[in-house]
Amino acid sequence: MKQLDDTMLDTLAQQAQLSPRKRANYNLHKDLNDPIQRLAIAMEPDTCIRPHRHLQTWELLTALRGRFVVLHFDDSGTVIARAVLGETVQALEHDAGVWHGVLSLDAGGVIFEVKHGPYRPITASDYFPDVDLDDASLNAWYAKAQVGDNLMRA
Repeated sequence: MKQLDDTMLDTLAQQAQLSPRKRANYNLHKDLNDPIQRLAIAMEPDTCIRPHRHLQTWELLTALRGRFVVLHFDDSGTVIARAVLGETVQALEHDAGVWHGVLSLDAGGVIFEVKHGPYRPITASDYFPDVDLDDASLNAWYAKAQVGDNLMRA
């Protein structure tokens, strides 16, 4: 039986705090070729999830601990949807190809992600182009961004 108990989430959060990227994951799937990827991801507020997309799969997210801003963008960089997982929304799914970004609002936050495998690293063409903000500025923008705001004018 695979479990994500409090001890595992504590350990994962500590790993994220010590990681240079300020995030760490624990895979429930056996290997990266599994057809369904299932993982817990600890994210500190100063990690940066740059706007990206997954052309091959939908993605389901739920907050296990903490709160996370999730933004969806259209092709011009305009925010078309905003949710706060763990606060007003408990789970959300976005379709394949949707541009999105995520911000952890709380230290020790852990999000759970499910998507089709096999694992594929995000390629340069799957990151939103020409975002000229450094990580800290992008995270600050994510925290305040509302539907209708445009990333390219941040």
